[in-house]
Amino acid sequence: MTEIPADPIFSELRPRLVRLAYRMLGSVADAEDIVQEAWLRWLATDRQSIREPAAFLRTIVTRLCLNELKSARRRRETYVGPWLPEPIFDPEDDDAADDLTLPLMLALERLSPLERAAFLLHDVFGMGFEDVALAIGREEAACRKLASRARAHILDARPRFAVGKEQGLKLATAFFTASRTGDMAALRALLSEDVVAYADGGGKVPASRQPLIGLDAVMLRHEMMARIFLSQPSRLIHYAIIDGLPGFVTMEGGDVVQTTALHVEQEKVVAIYCTRNPDKLRHITSVMAH
Repeated sequence: MTEIPADPIFSELRPRLVRLAYRMLGSVADAEDIVQEAWLRWLATDRQSIREPAAFLRTIVTRLCLNELKSARRRRETYVGPWLPEPIFDPEDDDAADDLTLPLMLALERLSPLERAAFLLHDVFGMGFEDVALAIGREEAACRKLASRARAHILDARPRFAVGKEQGLKLATAFFTASRTGDMAALRALLSEDVVAYADGGGKVPASRQPLIGLDAVMLRHEMMARIFLSQPSRLIHYAIIDGLPGFVTMEGGDVVQTTALHVEQEKVVAIYCTRNPDKLRHITSVMAH
């Protein structure tokens, strides 16, 4: 990817543009490509005529994302196993307005592209519906309905009992220790009865092709993995907040990088998200080095 030259206005807006594109697409690489294309269009624009650069650039990024989603959805239809967004964790990203967690990202996947755009632009990035209408090419009243429908659909995905960062990482530590040492009693005590486990290998590395639903199914899989860990220990790289959820990054089987994110409700793990597809983990190499 061509390095984006310095530009005070674009440089300041770029992180939020990348976040918008990532929230729309669930892919870091695709988000970077979209913002690169937005930069090229920004270069070709008479910037003296732009009254609000932020709104102008968000509009460009949104429209590019809506086009990209058409092909992205076709790719998802043939994806091997569960699809998860590319995991991101950035200790310097303290944008409190952008609080979408991984479960919410998955809920966004179930929306239409226009519903997703209206919700993100208005509810997450604070754009007025007049600007949202310009961005997605719909009437303002229609945008209000799109955002309202999106809100209703993702309501259940919002955490009902938010867990603090410190408490969440403490639970992630307990989960890692119990699962990797074979302490099944300790692990069972951390999980809810209706826990669900997702593993995204994308057909590139071994991973469950279907979600594991319920405590018994999840425990059975971890009992099997505990025996594997005896001969091929899991190497902890570090604990992290991954897409808003507590978790950790590990090296599995000697050379497979994996992120594990835990959705916690009332001090119990209700969902486990493991990303193993190497194509989705390239961007975290620089973060792992720190």
